[in-house]
Amino acid sequence: MSDSVPPSSGGYWVLVRDNANFRYLWAGQIISLLGDWFNLIASAALVAELTNSGLAVGSLFVVRMLAPVLISPLAGVAADRYNRKYILIAADIGRFFTAAAFLLVRSPEHVWLLYLLSFVQLGIGGFFFPARSAILPDIVSERSLGAANALTSATWSIMLALGAALGGLVSGTWGIYPAFAIDALSFVVSALVLCGIRLPSQPTLAGDKSLGAVLRQYVDGLRYLREHGEIALTTLHKAALVFCFGAPLDVINVAISREVFTVGHGGALGLGLMYAAAGIGTGLGPIAGRYVTGDRLPALRRSIALGYVLAVVGLLIIATLHSLGIVLLGILVRACGSGILWVFSTQILLQTVSPHVRGRVFSTEIAFSMLMSAAGASAGGYYLEWLGIAGAVHATAFLTLIPCALWVGWLVARRARD
Repeated sequence: MSDSVPPSSGGYWVLVRDNANFRYLWAGQIISLLGDWFNLIASAALVAELTNSGLAVGSLFVVRMLAPVLISPLAGVAADRYNRKYILIAADIGRFFTAAAFLLVRSPEHVWLLYLLSFVQLGIGGFFFPARSAILPDIVSERSLGAANALTSATWSIMLALGAALGGLVSGTWGIYPAFAIDALSFVVSALVLCGIRLPSQPTLAGDKSLGAVLRQYVDGLRYLREHGEIALTTLHKAALVFCFGAPLDVINVAISREVFTVGHGGALGLGLMYAAAGIGTGLGPIAGRYVTGDRLPALRRSIALGYVLAVVGLLIIATLHSLGIVLLGILVRACGSGILWVFSTQILLQTVSPHVRGRVFSTEIAFSMLMSAAGASAGGYYLEWLGIAGAVHATAFLTLIPCALWVGWLVARRARD
């Protein structure tokens, strides 16, 4: 697609009103995301309660992120080979059973089971998320693609804010286990809603279904990235985001909620407020930014640099630890930056990646980001052990300057070539 593409004229309300397939996908996303955030808050609070260890909490985030990395070759090929609607439904059904099994974790001796269930649930999610990203251009016109991407991303943010706040409220007031039950039920409802999708086209990737053939087809997707340098670089933004500040801050926030500003049982309500502030920011940042950039590729690229800058500013505000309100403000600013990074990099991929390899590109992007998220969560635990809370936040701010500088340098070099 040309760099001169004008801002999309497809409005949000028109998209939701006129596109039934998108409505079903969107409704399923709303329902399942609500449960996802309930599970995240409850899992983090339960591990912290059972172990009283920052490294144990960091290990939970590592486990949650490693599973999609291992499953990404199969998930990417599946999203390009099979009906993406049925992949979504099957993933929801599988996640219902694993989410329900979290109710069995009752004592420190069961922590291993919580880690195992988190691994399985996020592994199944490794099939869900590439298929959901890849299905979007299948059910939405090119003219409305930017609006659809922005709306689904804003929905993620809104449900982060609402789900995290409610999850913290439920966990902090009535206990952790009702949150796990709500998570399980959400997948059942999501699967029923997704049954309404009717795909106008199907993936066309064919060939032998052996494991060797699947791996070769996944390698073909990696070769596509090697041959398209800008697309390859764009897939790395989410990995940079989660490694430098996203995953470490998830771990640090748990410590802030338990040790500095404790609200609710075990700090669960305070942690929910932090995730709520992050949800508001990740929704506001890209929605506001898109009014300026539209779907123009050069503007999207430049705005990604701004996203890094906002993230650094927000982290420096958090590091003051002046009050819970100031910390929430810093999280909001940081999240505006990360939202711009996440949504605009996705939009660039939706506009530039060839349809036949879309599933593998998105699964590779998720694998990169999950691998770096696992590393970042582990690093966050070590930051806390060696630097303390304020020092850990300063470390994340410093690291975020590195991809920011590299991206700005690439933009300057690209402009000089053009």
